Amino acid sequence: MKYPLIRTALVAAMLSTLTPALADTSMEARLQAMETRLNALEAENQELKGQLKTTEQKVAATSEQVDKVADSASSGAPTWAENTRIGGYGELHYNNLDGEGGASDKDELDLHRFVLFFGHTFNERTRFFSELEVEHSIAGEGKKGEVELEQAYIEFDFNADHRAKAGLFLIPVGLINETHEPPVFYGVERNPVEKDIIPATWWAGGAALSGQLGSGFGYDFAVHEGLATTVAKSYKPRDGRQKTSEASAKNLAYTARLKWTGLPGIELGGTFQHQDDITQGADATAGSANLYELHGVVNKGAFGLKALYAQWDLDGSGPAAIGADKQLGWYVEPSLKLSEQWGVFARYNQWDNKAGDNAGSKKKQVDAGVNWWPHPDVVVKADYQKQDNDDGKNQDGFNLGVGYMF
Repeated sequence: MKYPLIRTALVAAMLSTLTPALADTSMEARLQAMETRLNALEAENQELKGQLKTTEQKVAATSEQVDKVADSASSGAPTWAENTRIGGYGELHYNNLDGEGGASDKDELDLHRFVLFFGHTFNERTRFFSELEVEHSIAGEGKKGEVELEQAYIEFDFNADHRAKAGLFLIPVGLINETHEPPVFYGVERNPVEKDIIPATWWAGGAALSGQLGSGFGYDFAVHEGLATTVAKSYKPRDGRQKTSEASAKNLAYTARLKWTGLPGIELGGTFQHQDDITQGADATAGSANLYELHGVVNKGAFGLKALYAQWDLDGSGPAAIGADKQLGWYVEPSLKLSEQWGVFARYNQWDNKAGDNAGSKKKQVDAGVNWWPHPDVVVKADYQKQDNDDGKNQDGFNLGVGYMF
């Protein structure tokens, strides 16, 4: 109380109404008891006021947060879920091939690939992309399948024309290494030239720059883990892929690509790669390796045409001794879209992983078939293949497949 005299008078007035039995009690004791009670009531009142103030502050903070969320929604600002994307592709193959000249028959049904994409946009300049794959349905000890992480990288935009990325990514080379979803190419199986010479699918850990130079020109430059192949693997590039699994980084590789898309429906491109030691120091008889790749794509109306050439040059007496110092291949693929849902193609493939010795190691294969797209992102395929290999080991027959992407 702010006024003790007033409080004392009030106490005295209250006491005057009490019974005669209380009148015998000393006035001082009664005043002290009442003052103690009033002080307790005042303290309790102040505590309640403090609790009320805290509650009001919490309500105000909650209201402010709700208003922010509402403002974000009304302004169209993206939420976390809107910034995160999933996708994928997959394909089932049936191969019915007859072997001759020592080649084995192949009568097989295989869920060749099941792939999931995960991506997230952090802001307008920074994003993440990944690709997780299961091959041949079941992976594990004693199983034929594999679980592989083919991409996992962060990409940054410097501006509208130039960007950089770091992590695990597909090497910028050829036609199908970066774009290999089943609905976008003809044939059940990927072509053998890009599979055995380039070799797709080929990914590595490292860093890369890419962008547009104007007038339809685009570029890519990457520094990444190199191949690690030896004479035990016949120096084949495909068998030297390290797949960024505790990959040796003693000798890195450098890849540069230039691509031109200055006219609608036309793409011309070329890639060069250099590596000082393709064996990562494991084979003193082998040394540097260079890859050269050129390709062209023409799509005019219903007509399409693809052509690609790729060649490896390997230094050292080891590769030369078995003819693997030169490995090359090429193919030509005309196609015709009969309608939005039907298309036919033919392809001639020729490749040689021991072209340096000219000793009958050349392989040749003709493919012809049809694609049916019940939906632009779903395809059913059928083709016939016939081989004419120098060693006489051929596999001829037909292939069926179904694939999708989303």
